[in-house]
Amino acid sequence: MARLKEKYQQEIVAKLQSRFGIANRWAVPKLAKIVVNRGVGKAVENKKRIDAAQAELAKITGQWPAIARARVAISNFRLRENLPIGCKVTLRGDRMYEFLDRLISVVIPRIRDFRGMPRNAFDGRGNYAMGLTDQVVFPEIKIDDVEFVQGMDVCFHIVNSNDELSLALMGEFGFPFKQ
Repeated sequence: MARLKEKYQQEIVAKLQSRFGIANRWAVPKLAKIVVNRGVGKAVENKKRIDAAQAELAKITGQWPAIARARVAISNFRLRENLPIGCKVTLRGDRMYEFLDRLISVVIPRIRDFRGMPRNAFDGRGNYAMGLTDQVVFPEIKIDDVEFVQGMDVCFHIVNSNDELSLALMGEFGFPFKQ
């Protein structure tokens, strides 16, 4: 079982219940899924970019990503309908907690000039979104193998929550927020 999953079940639930006065254990906020998304707009010009992005995302998450395709054609961007323009992975269960553990303990400290994650990136329903500017902060990616530097979005979907409860939950996981 993942380390953060055990920590959530044994420590965090009890802390959040006592801190916020939640009577029912099942009403405590819970991390439901993590979605890692990479938009590859340059895939219109070069088909290798989508394959490289997909392979790198598979190394990072341990799960093969799904291809996101364009829904409409936009002539100014030379974009045709059904053209691959990105890829995404939805992580749940043990893989989700292992990814979160690696993100908090290994990846975020490797970000250049890091001073903490913003506290205002919640959406009003308790979900948190963050962006990474390049993929080389992940230890699975070797900098010599990278052809295209590409960022990604990481979205944390938290159920039974609002912004305040989600901030407390992510803080208990050890997520490094700005002070």
